[in-house]
Amino acid sequence: MLAQAADELGLALHVQTPSASDPAAAAASSVVLAPLEDLAATRQLARRCAAISFENEWLDLQGLAALEADGVRFVPALAALEHLVCKRRQRQLLNRLHLPAPRWCGLEAVLVDPVSEDPPSEQAGDGDAPSAGVAPRSVPALPDGFAFPLMAKAAMGGYDGKGTRVLRDQADLRSLLADVDPHDWILEELVSFELELAQLACRDRDGRVQCYPLVQTHQHHQVCDWVLAPAPVPHAVQAMARNLAASLLTAINYEGMVSLELFYGPSGLQVNEIAPRTHNAGHLTIEACHTSQFAQQLRIVAGLPMGPAELRLPGALMVNLLGFLPGESHYEAQRQALAGLAGAALHWYGKQGAGLGRKLGHLTLSLDSAAPQERFAEAMAKLELVRRIWPLPDAAENP
Repeated sequence: MLAQAADELGLALHVQTPSASDPAAAAASSVVLAPLEDLAATRQLARRCAAISFENEWLDLQGLAALEADGVRFVPALAALEHLVCKRRQRQLLNRLHLPAPRWCGLEAVLVDPVSEDPPSEQAGDGDAPSAGVAPRSVPALPDGFAFPLMAKAAMGGYDGKGTRVLRDQADLRSLLADVDPHDWILEELVSFELELAQLACRDRDGRVQCYPLVQTHQHHQVCDWVLAPAPVPHAVQAMARNLAASLLTAINYEGMVSLELFYGPSGLQVNEIAPRTHNAGHLTIEACHTSQFAQQLRIVAGLPMGPAELRLPGALMVNLLGFLPGESHYEAQRQALAGLAGAALHWYGKQGAGLGRKLGHLTLSLDSAAPQERFAEAMAKLELVRRIWPLPDAAENP
């Protein structure tokens, strides 16, 4: 989608990928065929372009720093990404900025004896790891203020529910500790929420910040199922989400697109996670907004003025198309039926392999209703039409 937006903007986009069959390869101006961790290949990519950006956050920042020192320009800068590529560092950043987020600690804190002279500093709120040499308990215990159930998250690499576990009791905690290095995981309180939201925002090299309309997201087995724009929440909540995003981007001198995944409920608005890139929650911006998130990212990287981020439709619903038929890869009949729905725009990614639950494309449907309650009802009626054609994976397995 970045490559398609680059073509529309008349920009040359060069791609580093390990596979010539990757969807972006066919649309790119040129391709460097190499694993993403191949720094020599990234140096070759740098010779072809003015700046390098990223479509995921699984980065070797230490290796890339050598290229940055030689004058390669990265957008966002590596110093900004340093705060965001690790969930532990995200939580530390949110604590320092006093931005609302779930209470958390490092998983290693459960191994530290609270009567030790060197208690875990997470209990003080700064999120640093405990000092080396503290004797572990034979039976793990939760730090003060924490109680089951808890959410455990891998600090690096998790997405779409991967790298997370719900811990309901001591047995779940012991099982996790037997499987992982506790210094690579964090624990969070399990948040009670009414809605999951996402705030897309962008910041250019001159420090200007723009926010897209706040959207509601809905997950199915921890994978994004659908997204509704704008979110059916009060204006005060929308304003707070914009302020959170602007404060964060400005504090770390971030350039480019970012998405804040948010909880909204009895404890107010809280930051769940931060995605330093274009994001699934923003796919509907292609049709629904004056400037898509993909075009916006490219404009910022290329040094062009940012485009307007407002909606150009009363509303929109995006539905992810997750693989639901074992062995099927093309879904021709379903795709044709979806494309025929009123106000529909179908995006098919052309991925190699179509396993159950894999994101294969998305469908954006325009909404006509202006009032939030009526718009939500319209969105759910259209979602039902989509589900008749394209069921969720488990619904297809258990009709």
